[in-house]
Amino acid sequence: MDYRLDDIDRQLLRLLHMNARASTAHLARQMNLARTTVVARIARLEQESVIAGYGVRLGERMEQAAVRAYCGIRVQPKMAPSVMQSLNRLVEVEEVSAVSGQYDYMVFLRCESNEKLDALLDRIGMIDGIQQTYTSVVLSRKIDRRSTAPVGMGNA
Repeated sequence: MDYRLDDIDRQLLRLLHMNARASTAHLARQMNLARTTVVARIARLEQESVIAGYGVRLGERMEQAAVRAYCGIRVQPKMAPSVMQSLNRLVEVEEVSAVSGQYDYMVFLRCESNEKLDALLDRIGMIDGIQQTYTSVVLSRKIDRRSTAPVGMGNA
């Protein structure tokens, strides 16, 4: 399926990314389009799997209270499927990406405290098939285009 995005599609996606709960009437006013045009475009973007769903972004209060970390994981050959199943069961695992380089996967973790992160890392290290891990704790976020809160020097 050919789904080329034009400038209107990209603007609509940006607006939905900032507020997925915005009404089609509000989006239409912001884009200076008819509401029916916006409805049709959203339906097409959903049908073509450009839009896979709608979610919740945590607010600044939750972001600042969280301990976040990136964990590089090296997996033993042929063990990736079972490792992914184990990681998928851990609610603190927000994202797993296959990467090139020294590690096979980069895992983004979010915990309530350093102690909970420490216990989580112990659990991850004990997963059958994980050969090695390396963890970096996020000190502050400098640029975040996924967030609605402004991020600047020194903000988490």
